[in-house]
Amino acid sequence: MAKVTKDTIILDVLRMDEGTAPFFLEIGMHCLGCPSASGESIEAACAVHGVDCDALVDKLNAYLESK
Repeated sequence: MAKVTKDTIILDVLRMDEGTAPFFLEIGMHCLGCPSASGESIEAACAVHGVDCDALVDKLNAYLESK
């Protein structure tokens, strides 16, 4: 399974596994389908939403590895 990094585009994460959507939704990233949100990196989205990027990347990778 591919690993997620800060530079990974949100839409690419969602394509890896749709089950990752709740991780974004729970931190306030509610417009996952809009072009600007889905086309930005995890790091850029976290900066906009005031979220710890490293913590989100760790959660996403733990989830993906558990599949």
